[in-house]
Amino acid sequence: MLAQALTENGFLVLPSVLSRHECETVCRLLPVDYSSPGTRNFLAEDWCKALAGRLRMVPEVAAVLPRDAMAVQCTFFAKSPQTNWSVAFHRDLSIPVKKKIDTPHCKGWSEKEGVLYTQPPRDVLEELVAIRVHLDDCGTQNGPLRVFPRSHSLGQTELPEALQCLGMAGSAVIMKPLLIHGSSKAVVPSLRRVLHFLFGRKQLRYGLEWNEAV
Repeated sequence: MLAQALTENGFLVLPSVLSRHECETVCRLLPVDYSSPGTRNFLAEDWCKALAGRLRMVPEVAAVLPRDAMAVQCTFFAKSPQTNWSVAFHRDLSIPVKKKIDTPHCKGWSEKEGVLYTQPPRDVLEELVAIRVHLDDCGTQNGPLRVFPRSHSLGQTELPEALQCLGMAGSAVIMKPLLIHGSSKAVVPSLRRVLHFLFGRKQLRYGLEWNEAV
């Protein structure tokens, strides 16, 4: 049922994938400087690798991940009184890869924080699953993620009303990267920290290789 809901709507919200105690433990490992919105490279950290494995063990998460799913990226987002940012509505089209290859199938090659990214064909993106774990309570005042349900579907021509994805610390939003999503600034600026894991199949198509896969 969960996999079907994700396929149809492009997202779902799980009320609890980590305990509040686990969230507090993770937060003690995070940077305390919130002068920037975050970083894309947390998967290089041992504790983050372990957390990716922990998420795969959650039955509701395992039910929606691809076969032989591997964590291939973890991005840390932090809204705070110092960095109360907004994100325009968009789709996630780029993936982190090990090296550039000569292929007509990929475009938009770029380097971000020392890692190479490319925009692969749609069939690669359609297999990916993102898991956004709330490390803090996220309500309507905290600049939550907003999504357009079913906007990941190729044949979708009309966008429904955008929905807010709310949750307590330890909850998670599971979404397809092609879902149109964004967020506004927080009405009440406070810490709103999120770990955004990207999961994909171990083997990529078109001769591509993941920059990292655990």
